[in-house]
Amino acid sequence: MSTPLLRVQRLAKTYWSNKVQTPVLRDVSLELQRGETASLVGVSGSGKSTLLSLLAGLMRPESGAIVFDGEDLGRLDDTSRARLRARRIGVVLQSGNLIPFLTAAENVELAIELAGGARGSARAAALLRQVGLGGRLDHKPARLSGGEAQRVSVAVALANEPDLLLADEITGQLDAETAAEVMGTIFEAWRERGLTVLFVSHSGELAERAERQFALVDGEVLAA
Repeated sequence: MSTPLLRVQRLAKTYWSNKVQTPVLRDVSLELQRGETASLVGVSGSGKSTLLSLLAGLMRPESGAIVFDGEDLGRLDDTSRARLRARRIGVVLQSGNLIPFLTAAENVELAIELAGGARGSARAAALLRQVGLGGRLDHKPARLSGGEAQRVSVAVALANEPDLLLADEITGQLDAETAAEVMGTIFEAWRERGLTVLFVSHSGELAERAERQFALVDGEVLAA
């Protein structure tokens, strides 16, 4: 078997508040192969968002290793992790990742620039057409429906042509039909681009669409 794109080994994360220790993740290990889809389920507060933030390099673990394509994220400083994320990892958050005073096209163009590309209005428009929003290029987030905003967020996450796409409970506030459409957009991108995808979902039906399913239980990741 080829070397995994992402390898997580004995990962742990604890939060502190007023000297009170709250363990969230303990001894988490998993691997994601190149080009596969995986889902993660777990009860509210189980640490799913924390795990995705760690995998995206948005924070550092207390112990353990996150190895992305041979590089240990825990050994990189904040700037290096941000650079890696901008160029090779796409992230879609539950609350969205759009800048409210920019249009849909401008949000995507900014992501292209942050990834090191030239200002790409044509490519931004192409990405938005790909997610079914060719008629919403000049709309700011407040003028978009929840499903449309999430599809713009997917386009933003794809702007850097990532190797890994992480999606955190992005359908939680959508109705079933719209949720299926947004996830369909992600699976279409996976088929066309050969992405590695890990998504968090509260829906067992959506989670089962992935090739592999994981569950986060008592701070550990188990095969579902």
